[in-house]
Amino acid sequence: MKFTEPIAISIIADLIRANVVGNPSAFATGINEIHKVEEGDLVFVDHPKYYDKCINSNASFIIINKQVDCPEDKTLLVVDNPFDAYCAIVKKYRPFESSDEMISKSSVVGEGTTIFPNVFIGNHVSIGKHCIIYPNVTILDHCIIGDHVVIQSGTVIGSNAFYYNTKKDRDIWYKKMPDCGRAIIENHVEIGANCTIDRGVSHDTILGAGTKLDNMVHIGHDTVVGKNCLMAAGVAIAGAVTVEDGVTLWGQVGVSKTLTIGKNAVVLGQSGVSNTIEGGKVYWGTPAQDAQVKRRELVWVKRIPELWEKIMGK
Repeated sequence: MKFTEPIAISIIADLIRANVVGNPSAFATGINEIHKVEEGDLVFVDHPKYYDKCINSNASFIIINKQVDCPEDKTLLVVDNPFDAYCAIVKKYRPFESSDEMISKSSVVGEGTTIFPNVFIGNHVSIGKHCIIYPNVTILDHCIIGDHVVIQSGTVIGSNAFYYNTKKDRDIWYKKMPDCGRAIIENHVEIGANCTIDRGVSHDTILGAGTKLDNMVHIGHDTVVGKNCLMAAGVAIAGAVTVEDGVTLWGQVGVSKTLTIGKNAVVLGQSGVSNTIEGGKVYWGTPAQDAQVKRRELVWVKRIPELWEKIMGK
């Protein structure tokens, strides 16, 4: 999330009661989680396993529970509980807003756009020109919809991210991170019925221009889908995935988190993508691998009884 204007670190430190190590006169431009952090951002870390990753990231300001050595161009905000500090900042600068009307007065709808009955449009939503939003669609706060977008019935845009801070030494193991990201749907995207597009935790979930989704597709938080991608029914993509331009995912493909699917890759139905895969190839199976290699393996698997009989018959 980008702040509406830069905020002095001294003000942030007062809010979260932090000890500042570094430049207290610096200004933060946003807050982000580690997978999407940018220069000028705040990020939090509360486990030694991730100290180095945060310190060596693009973050300018690190909310941490221990003073450690770090580059001179970074500032530490040392607190007892970095997760609680992160939550306090999000709640301060992206507070929860209720809504008691079907289309918020703070939303903007472009010329020529058709909004069918029973569509809910939340606060600070922007919808472009010549879109069709079918009945029972929900578009939640701060989402951005481009021009010539079609959204079929029952779809939810900008639902909460499935993202938790996990500590198994406390009574409640999983504590939800309050999300402050957005869902952005670019021009000429078509989204089928009963799809769910989660907002980013602190950055943006993006569907690139010209991308088409069938029914019952799920896109996880902070996932960036490129231009002109095609996803058949039942595809489910976890959080912080990069799907490059021109990718095709056929029915019921599952994609694990924080990986990349290369440009123009094709993944055949019911495959499971568990690692980054190159573009320009056809994949099949779980874990997904080159479809030609997988087919040859299956041929040999089918020959096992025949080979076993030959061996035992000698």
